[in-house]
Amino acid sequence: MKEVVVGVLISVLLVLPSVSKEGQRGLPPNGGHGRHGGAQTIDSLRIPTTWTWAKRIAESFVVRHPGSVTYDSGSPNRRWNYEQGLMLEALHQMWLLTNDRRYFDFIKGNIDHYVEDSGSIKTYNYEDFNLDNVAVGRALLTLYEATGVKKYKYAADTLRLQLKNQPRTHEGGFWHKQIYPYQMWLDGLFMAEPFYAWYAVMFKEPADFDDIVNQFVFIYDHTRDPKTGLLYHGWDESKQQRWANRQTGCSPNFWGRAMGWYAMALVDVLDFLPENHPRRHELVSILRSLSAALLKFQDKKTHLWYQVLDQGGREGNYLEASASCMLAYVSAKGANKGYLGRKYFQIAKETFRGIVQNLVTVDANGFVDLHHTCQGAGLGGQPYRDGSYEYYVSEPQRTNDMKGYGSFLLAAIELQKGVRRTKRINGN
Repeated sequence: MKEVVVGVLISVLLVLPSVSKEGQRGLPPNGGHGRHGGAQTIDSLRIPTTWTWAKRIAESFVVRHPGSVTYDSGSPNRRWNYEQGLMLEALHQMWLLTNDRRYFDFIKGNIDHYVEDSGSIKTYNYEDFNLDNVAVGRALLTLYEATGVKKYKYAADTLRLQLKNQPRTHEGGFWHKQIYPYQMWLDGLFMAEPFYAWYAVMFKEPADFDDIVNQFVFIYDHTRDPKTGLLYHGWDESKQQRWANRQTGCSPNFWGRAMGWYAMALVDVLDFLPENHPRRHELVSILRSLSAALLKFQDKKTHLWYQVLDQGGREGNYLEASASCMLAYVSAKGANKGYLGRKYFQIAKETFRGIVQNLVTVDANGFVDLHHTCQGAGLGGQPYRDGSYEYYVSEPQRTNDMKGYGSFLLAAIELQKGVRRTKRINGN
């Protein structure tokens, strides 16, 4: 009975009206406030510890974000953005796992704040040629597949057109953004490729698969360090950036979340790349090599990963939430899909346990808080980010940042799938 009451209350919160008081581009007002979001409405709500971790994480998020918004006082960006894309994809997977329509309704409510009937997207600027903005595209395809409503396709078509005209390196790799010429960043693979691959499947454009594989191969070949097997955060084809090595064009450090973005993109794109595609094995091979390399730099005590992967004992470095969550997700999904050995499922379980024990607190009402997610890191720009060790460890940390929280939910979902799979195999 208690669970039913909680579900009803959450459903009410999801449909609360959100009218922009200040009329800012027609978007709703701030719908959540981090840990204390919506306290006047949800003070008496309890999230039972008997629920699965996936459900506890998902409900903590949706209750704290009434009106289906994906921003709050801790993550205040109201524009169409990649954090939104990650969180909506996590809720999409939660909907598929549970068949609970409320998660779908959250996705739809969120996207409907941005997408007009014509398919135009509020706050999105096509001419930025920013790969980050493509990350929300999977939510558009989710909605179009489920509803057939044309505005979602029109908006997805705009993002696909962006990729068609995205500036490229000489060999064909996507620039990360118009403002970062000749640069490929690991982050960009998650932002663009899963959407690109799903769009190719949905609208029968199989010729795109070679281009998608190339994006992974190009940046892997340019950023892989032969000594460690790890990937540098970015690569500048022109070798003109101050952060770029004059011989290789690579940035100087291994940022944990950058490798998490790239690895997540690999396992997600493999969902769409046809089984008989002649280059599928290239992506599986990269995933296996990368996973083995990352294991060498996992903290042995906590089973987590550091902000700067290969410098765990250095002053200022810390066990970073988003990288650890992302790599737990990749290990679990890779094992569940058969791309990685079954030992990686156990590795994912140990990492998730380390996350819960070292990076998570649960408040008196059962709401789950994830700490120590790097707010953001990049290369170049203004003020200039030089890619140094000191730069990465100086970036602020956040609690319940969606880059960590969304991947935390994805990891929990994938682990729950693996447990179900094991029970089926054992006949339980």
